[in-house]
Amino acid sequence: GLMDILEKLKKLPDEKRKEIENDINKVYESRPQLAMVDSRIGKTNLHVPNDIIVDASMPNVVRDGGKMWNQKDELQDCIAMIPDRCYSTMYGEIIEDAKAKGQFDPTTMGAVSNVGLMAKKAEEYGSHDKTFEAKGEGKIRVVNSEGKSLLEQQVETGDIFRMCQAKDESIKDWVKLAVNRARTSKTPAIFWLDENRAHDREIIAKVKKYLPEHKTDGLELKILKPIDAMKYTLQRTRKGLDTIAVTGNVLRDYLTDLFPILELGTSARMLSIVPLLKGGGLFETGAGGSAPKHVQQLVKENHLRWDSLGEYCALVPALEMIAEKSRNAKAKVLAETLDTAIGKYLENGRMPSRKSGEIDNRGSTFYLTLYWANALVEQNDDTEMKERFSRMYKELSKKEEKITNELVSIQGKPVDLGGYYLPDEKEVEEVMRPSSTLNQIINEM
Repeated sequence: GLMDILEKLKKLPDEKRKEIENDINKVYESRPQLAMVDSRIGKTNLHVPNDIIVDASMPNVVRDGGKMWNQKDELQDCIAMIPDRCYSTMYGEIIEDAKAKGQFDPTTMGAVSNVGLMAKKAEEYGSHDKTFEAKGEGKIRVVNSEGKSLLEQQVETGDIFRMCQAKDESIKDWVKLAVNRARTSKTPAIFWLDENRAHDREIIAKVKKYLPEHKTDGLELKILKPIDAMKYTLQRTRKGLDTIAVTGNVLRDYLTDLFPILELGTSARMLSIVPLLKGGGLFETGAGGSAPKHVQQLVKENHLRWDSLGEYCALVPALEMIAEKSRNAKAKVLAETLDTAIGKYLENGRMPSRKSGEIDNRGSTFYLTLYWANALVEQNDDTEMKERFSRMYKELSKKEEKITNELVSIQGKPVDLGGYYLPDEKEVEEVMRPSSTLNQIINEM
């Protein structure tokens, strides 16, 4: 990127460095304006390629009416050049939808969760063991055990050749998880696959092979190419209906940024489900690229603005899986009541503030605890849990003001976690559990 060039210019004599920098700045004046990553320091999207990646940038373009930030720190109409003929069409579809029907309403739009194909390095797209640099001119071939060429690519010296793979076992498990998720959530599941792509065509064949192995009566399962899948999903989203996107690895990355940013302003609140081959599941949420800044603020001001909503949401399907696999009725009750608690959390706006001296992650977690205890008390499927959490809910409700004051009053001063990558567990616990009143209620459970 351009940043690499600018850094190397610092090694030149001042006069020569300034001459070249002035020439670069003159180019900005005469050429089309560039979208900015940080207009305050003149950082364009050409400075560092991965600072303006497709999956994180395009959702903001859609949300902001087809605009990006310019040199004056103002939103300006932009043209997005996406070097991806397979998936860029879906962004075109959502932009056309927004132009025709207006902006999406976060308060009413449906959610789009994701079931991604990732197991055993399925469809890896970063640097990995199937990325090669051509040593000379010729062909790079993929051959089977008999030496038969399966595919080949003409290359020149220095070309980067990259390929992906997906194991049969991974695809089979991915299909199973999609069906289970559709049944559990009573939500349509859409496989985003294009039969005109050779790779997708093979995946489609396996999806059609493995779907009959599952009980799919009453489920809505579709296989649509990305542009049609986007169109169908947006129709449901605008009606406030949820949809499951069952995708390969790249689309998992794109969609788990796109819809959360439209709905919530960040991908940190997005639920992604990844099947594990031994029967489990990985229920994860994104960091939205913000985690390091949050830790810095915590250490400096004892204020953690990270929103754990993604973790709360991930717990629901995790508990549902436990309930289904082990026939654990209590896990089912916990999942249902947590889902209710999350709804209250959102309705009452208990998300962390960005500013020290206001509610942060610890206060948000207290309210999630309060609402979850309330939901457990109000349910009638498990009397033992109803009684067990009754006293806890009364104590939390009665001492709400005292607890929230304790969680806010300690903010504003630096804290020591005993390390960054490997913090001290005891010191972290002291920082994250500063309310003696709340601790006592929890410890007495």
